[in-house]
Amino acid sequence: MVQKADAAKEVNILQSKRNATRYQILVQIAERQPAVSQQEIADAIDVTPQAVSDYLKGLVEEEYVEKHGRGRYEVTKDGVDWLISQTDTLREVVQHVSEDVVGQVEIETAIATTGINEGETVSLTMREGVLHAVAGRTGGATAVAVTSADAGRDVGITNFEGVVNYDLGTVTVISVPQVQNGGSSVVSSTEVTDFAEEHDIVAAAGTEALVAARTPDIELDVRFGTQHAVQEAAMKGLDVLLLAGADELSAHTDRLREGNISYEVIDAPEE
Repeated sequence: MVQKADAAKEVNILQSKRNATRYQILVQIAERQPAVSQQEIADAIDVTPQAVSDYLKGLVEEEYVEKHGRGRYEVTKDGVDWLISQTDTLREVVQHVSEDVVGQVEIETAIATTGINEGETVSLTMREGVLHAVAGRTGGATAVAVTSADAGRDVGITNFEGVVNYDLGTVTVISVPQVQNGGSSVVSSTEVTDFAEEHDIVAAAGTEALVAARTPDIELDVRFGTQHAVQEAAMKGLDVLLLAGADELSAHTDRLREGNISYEVIDAPEE
């Protein structure tokens, strides 16, 4: 019992190489029990078989492991409790690092609206789907510049405070028939152009849709990777016109639903 009391006072596995190795060995035993190969454990955690044997003797003495015969070990309840306590410590450290450390040094990129100096506080807005930064506290969302930039150049920002307010975009999906059903030939280019003028960007998915979008008055913004691109554009406040071949349609609408993006599907306007 003295050994257990002493063990309870031991430092955690981040502070002790010995405890880190014991933790790894206990995990390996728990995964492999009752038939446990010391060589396999040694290979898995990159120590010598002799080291594994020495640690096992100590774990048996501390009643964290029971030995049932040659090559047969089992983690005891005390061993499981120790594993859980050490795992909880690791979880707390990981959470602290991810939320309080890494979160504080996360760096995003914005377009400088004015000249900005490194270390200066900037205010943020979303325009045309891209963060823009202006020197000073002029808005509700602020950050700190980690680079210097002239107006119109990219600037690194971190230490965000507040919320950048903007409305999500919407997606209008024009379903273009498959080629055997007329394809792009039945689509009114004039009507499609009118739709395009009401949206921020135009995307095409599928060959029939690509041809339908190829008119002198339409500038096609997205041709490849349309599922991700359309969702991302709408999430950043852009209204998107998506021409989608009939065989591409469901994949795109599924992606939009998953992203909670507002959309409507209309049949291609006919000539």
